[in-house]
Amino acid sequence: MPALNEAGEGLPVTGPSTALALVEAAPEDARPSDEQMYQRIVEAILDHRLQPGTKLVEDRLGQAFGVSRTRIRHVLIRLANEQLVTLSRHRGATVVQPSAEEAREVFGVRRLIEPELVALYLRHAGDEAHARLAACIEAEEAARTLGDRHRAIRLSGEFHLLIAQGARHRTLERLLRELVSRTSLVLMTYGTPEAIAGTPLDGCRCHEHRALLQALRLGDVRAAQEVAVRHLAHLEALLDFTRPERGPADLLQLFGRAAADAD
Repeated sequence: MPALNEAGEGLPVTGPSTALALVEAAPEDARPSDEQMYQRIVEAILDHRLQPGTKLVEDRLGQAFGVSRTRIRHVLIRLANEQLVTLSRHRGATVVQPSAEEAREVFGVRRLIEPELVALYLRHAGDEAHARLAACIEAEEAARTLGDRHRAIRLSGEFHLLIAQGARHRTLERLLRELVSRTSLVLMTYGTPEAIAGTPLDGCRCHEHRALLQALRLGDVRAAQEVAVRHLAHLEALLDFTRPERGPADLLQLFGRAAADAD
């Protein structure tokens, strides 16, 4: 997969003095926190705007966010610890591009933990938690109907995370959050068009999410677990390990101040 070069392929070349001027010109309260930068990068991965293999050039990210390279480096280290970014002495930071074996491992681990999360959810959650799941499904369907693929993809992952939150198991929730992000990388690398986008009301996959919610509302643990596992198996079956690679993202366009203001 092609990657951004050191100057930032496809971007205007900006010298260190210019980047420094941008950082110094930004008011302190206008600069994002490390957590905000982390969240924006993760969101770009989740909604498939930041492609696997993209080189995360510290200078360009610093310019986009209006912060120093040191702060960018802290965020990249955190992303590397969560296996979303690869750090190399020679290549710097790149978005992880999972191998076929790693892709299968991600789905394998999800099949192990999500049935347990479903059981824990039913032990702790009630009507209010069910309502949040229903609202998430409706929001995803609306996004797909409007053609907002990025929002729909993010909401489809959020559905699974809401179940983890309702399960009240922080360790498993944290693990699933990492796995959902890595699933997004897997889908970008190997997903067929159906797996990535789906039909307007299908995607990842709204009718399967509704079936899972129905089983949860009925309190049927076994049925809910079966739907959850079947849903993951269906998504994994849509992977194509012969897909061509995609090009890198424009970091300034993704994370620049104009993009942040638009959000």
